[in-house]
Amino acid sequence: MLVIRHDLVDAMVAHARRDHPDEACGIIAGPEGSDRPERFVEMDNAERSPTFYRFDSAEQLRVWREMDRADEVPVVVYHSHTATEAYPSRTDISYASEPDAHYVLVSTRDPEQHELRSYRIVDGVVTEEPVEVVESYMFTHNGADDTPDRR
Repeated sequence: MLVIRHDLVDAMVAHARRDHPDEACGIIAGPEGSDRPERFVEMDNAERSPTFYRFDSAEQLRVWREMDRADEVPVVVYHSHTATEAYPSRTDISYASEPDAHYVLVSTRDPEQHELRSYRIVDGVVTEEPVEVVESYMFTHNGADDTPDRR
């Protein structure tokens, strides 16, 4: 399950709407090992295409180096579909190289409302997962024991 703050969802949707009719793309970085998206990173679609996206290689290298220095990982890799549903294309699946990431797709085909869905893509296998949008991570239970052990 992807648990994500409302403001980050709003940022992805705004980016997708702004770049429409071209696909928008980017990541949301989070602390390594946390599975918690925190830092929104809007990236350029080097293809400038309504049917395909590709991170600019120089920008991707810079962003991945920033994440390395900050002990972050790409928790979410997102992009938009401008004329189709929010489901990964064959190309999206073949380019999915972050097995621990949530692949979020935002469809902007309807000008009045967006469709947002999240997937895990590992070794070419696509698994849709639920998305829980929260105001804050403060009270979100992630399955870990929230109380420290007493010794």
